Amino acid sequence: MAETQRTREFRRLRTPRSAAVAGIVFAVLFATSLVLLRTALPADPFDETPWVGSGETRIKTALLLAPFAGIAFLWFIGVIRDRLGELEDRFFATVFLGSGLLFLAMGFASMGVAGGVLAIARHSGSSADEIVYFGREIMLQINHVYALRMAAVFMISLGTIWLRTGLMPRWLVVTTYLLALALLVIVDFSLWSTLAFPAWVLLISVYILVTGRRASADGNRSLRFAPASWRRSRR
Repeated sequence: MAETQRTREFRRLRTPRSAAVAGIVFAVLFATSLVLLRTALPADPFDETPWVGSGETRIKTALLLAPFAGIAFLWFIGVIRDRLGELEDRFFATVFLGSGLLFLAMGFASMGVAGGVLAIARHSGSSADEIVYFGREIMLQINHVYALRMAAVFMISLGTIWLRTGLMPRWLVVTTYLLALALLVIVDFSLWSTLAFPAWVLLISVYILVTGRRASADGNRSLRFAPASWRRSRR
């Protein structure tokens, strides 16, 4: 029995190919959640707040999609780290992981505030207008000031890693820097500023998915014409 345990072979864990789709799932779900949430909010905080009816339905849908978007974002971070492999630097990796997790935590906090405001507005009526306005401003501040800044730091650290390692093409690194600087400097409560980050994640994920399939096809092609002894050693 002990001999069997000693001779038992263990296999190295490998990132599933489907994990590269996580960034696309995050971009779609997160962007949809943002659009639903922002279209339910009034442009003027002192207008009549449409938390009931169609506004309530949109907010509930946004709150339902947000956790799945967060899970997909964690998978996206895992895909990026797997692509870096042993080239990962501890300093930039710390900034990269910390900013990504802070962005995710702030997004969840913002959605939690939205859910609380929805519950107050639904059960208290017009007597809680000031609380609704206060919750709305907290939600916008978290999303557009703090979460977007963490997204910008996430992009800058990742762009620097790509620039130094050469894992991504130069045009993609330049695009990452430009978008990150825009998110870092511009303070705007418009919907388009918040959609810039999921659009960037979508671009990166599509690139990784396409190049990963291409590299896998090239590897299978070279393996097909390799000697039989070498193919057996690769298994």
